[in-house]
Amino acid sequence: MPTTVVPSFCRNCLAYCPILVTVEDGRAVKVTGDPDAPAFEGYTCPKGRALPAQHNDPARLLHCLAGDEAGAFRPIDSGQVVKDVARRVQDLLARYGPRCIAMYSGTGPVSHPVGAPLARAFFRAVGSRMMFSAATLDKPAEHTSVALHGNWQAGLQTFETSDTWMIVGANPVIARSNGGPLNNPGARLKEAVERGMKLIVVDPRRTETARRAHVHLQLRPGEDPTLLAGIIHILIAEELIDRDFIARHAQGLDALENAVRPFTPEYVAARAGVPQEFLLEAARTFGRGRRGGVVCSTGPSFATHSNLSYYLALCINTLCGRWVRAGERAPFPNVLLPAFTPRAQPWPPFPVESDRPMRVLGLSENASGLPTAALADEILLDGDGQVRALFCLGGNPVLAWPDQLKTEAALRKLELLVVLDYRLTATARFAHYVVPPPLSLELPATTQRVESLKYSGVSRGYPFPWAQYTPAVAQPPADSDLLDDGTFFFLLARQMGLALDWVNPRGQGPNLEGPTTTIPVDMDRPPTADEMVALSCRESRIPLDAVKAHPHGRVFDLDVRVEPREAGCEARLELGAARMMAELMVLRNEDICAAHAAYPLRLICRRANNFMNSVGQSLSCLSGGESLPPAGLHPDDMVSHGLVRGDRLRIRSRHGWMLARAEPDASLRPGIVSVVHGFGDAATLDTAARCAASTSVNRLVDLLERDPITGIPRMTGIPVDIARA
Repeated sequence: MPTTVVPSFCRNCLAYCPILVTVEDGRAVKVTGDPDAPAFEGYTCPKGRALPAQHNDPARLLHCLAGDEAGAFRPIDSGQVVKDVARRVQDLLARYGPRCIAMYSGTGPVSHPVGAPLARAFFRAVGSRMMFSAATLDKPAEHTSVALHGNWQAGLQTFETSDTWMIVGANPVIARSNGGPLNNPGARLKEAVERGMKLIVVDPRRTETARRAHVHLQLRPGEDPTLLAGIIHILIAEELIDRDFIARHAQGLDALENAVRPFTPEYVAARAGVPQEFLLEAARTFGRGRRGGVVCSTGPSFATHSNLSYYLALCINTLCGRWVRAGERAPFPNVLLPAFTPRAQPWPPFPVESDRPMRVLGLSENASGLPTAALADEILLDGDGQVRALFCLGGNPVLAWPDQLKTEAALRKLELLVVLDYRLTATARFAHYVVPPPLSLELPATTQRVESLKYSGVSRGYPFPWAQYTPAVAQPPADSDLLDDGTFFFLLARQMGLALDWVNPRGQGPNLEGPTTTIPVDMDRPPTADEMVALSCRESRIPLDAVKAHPHGRVFDLDVRVEPREAGCEARLELGAARMMAELMVLRNEDICAAHAAYPLRLICRRANNFMNSVGQSLSCLSGGESLPPAGLHPDDMVSHGLVRGDRLRIRSRHGWMLARAEPDASLRPGIVSVVHGFGDAATLDTAARCAASTSVNRLVDLLERDPITGIPRMTGIPVDIARA
């Protein structure tokens, strides 16, 4: 077969950057950014360029595996896996009922976003609501804060049209998570600063993004809500708020003003460890700006009081009226989603917790979903409702869930563990069956998943009408026996005599852009991947065929204008949610001088542009062959601890310990250890794995400090000590 270069887009993360793929004999051999893709200008990151190494990885699984009690695996035909799993699921359902069957969805479905709807359809068909995801261990406060505060139908003012912008705990130059533009973020930030944008960055590290900031508030880890409360105090005290907008569209200002009164600039500066003049400059810069937004990301989400941090960020946006107004161009007009006419009015708050409690930890299903932090305990706790079977879709609980040893004990206790993943991961080593899927370049997809990020908080997705379709551009390896997630669950349902339906949701909680679409699935044959793509794009504003006509993607000529508030609309954004006002009081009364003599440093987790959680760390082109994660330390801390670059470190918390290698990092505040997460292996299977397992950050994490709504534990700002290992 001839060598060809074909356009596609990367699906390692939810930026979906356009790429050019060089294909030889059906194999991807090179990836570069696509210079002909409008708005991206040929940008891609090291993870995207490593896609050929991932697809051609010698350790890639090409056939299903069946595990035995001794931890050994044998190849098994995929058809036999479906029959075996169907039989075992039917037996468990007959004995224990539908609550015993659970699913955990990690970041793997980002690569094949249309597989998950059939997985959820299977769980609806068996009557189980036990569907957990990484969303409740990453940024659950995106959802809970919106439930408490409400949302704005027209969306937040966009980065591209703003003269001020505040990023809390994100570094979009390196990790394109919530906080900044997805499309070539470094170039967009540079352009914004050059046109006069005043960028405010809140981060314990002087990140690549912070280097472009007008003000960098290099706070102590975990003090994000303290700092945000202090900014609100200044905005209200100095009348830097939009009282007309508040009067028309919000309520609770008096409660919020009373709650932040103790958060004076003097107190906040001292507690958060930032210069008072920097704090005042940040608040005044944002309040005096014409347009802008405050956005939170993983940093404050991993710390304690994460719901409060996100909630206060939304309150700042509302206090300053930073929502898109009537007559303006809608920033999220929908291309591959159904047409939607936004209005300049709120979607009201809604209950943040449901009446469906878990059996453990005092948690319930909430606006972010079922609390994944409770899942290990749900497996370990005997009795009625115990989880006995788990389907793991592209996730790695051993390296993602808090308390690694508890997680491994839970996985060992399961009567059935089915892992859908392309490698024998730390979690797959516990599986009864491992089902390898095709990888991203071997599957078609659209960018619709990124558009739908607007249903996960604010300021996410493409703030312009961008869309792209990619066919499968590479072929699965010869003689492989692979099943994508959707096909696996379709075959499983058909084996069990179940009927499935495809559901396209269109909003968050009860606040919907339009009616949910439900489509019965033809059970006579499995839908192809392209048919699943078409199902997901049913009723799209721009027909899928029109998007396919632009293989490099296109910014479509859509001019959707925001309509005025409807007559009779009484919805209001909530500035004084009682639960958040009570938490502000708790925050103010915390003993910030509590002794941590045994653990004088604070560990923060960080993102890297060459890893995506635990994906890619086995590829030498990304990891450089290093098996130990780097642990960044301020040079002064290196000296005081007698360390030099490359020293092996033992990092200890009250819960456990891990190994890392010391790296000087002058961008950090003194007293901080900064570690990339996602390294590690299973700790309890064999001696060889135990050494690698000791490099996992979640060995330091327990559930003693957990969010009362979502259950997310403290995963940053963890008190630790260090010593040379």
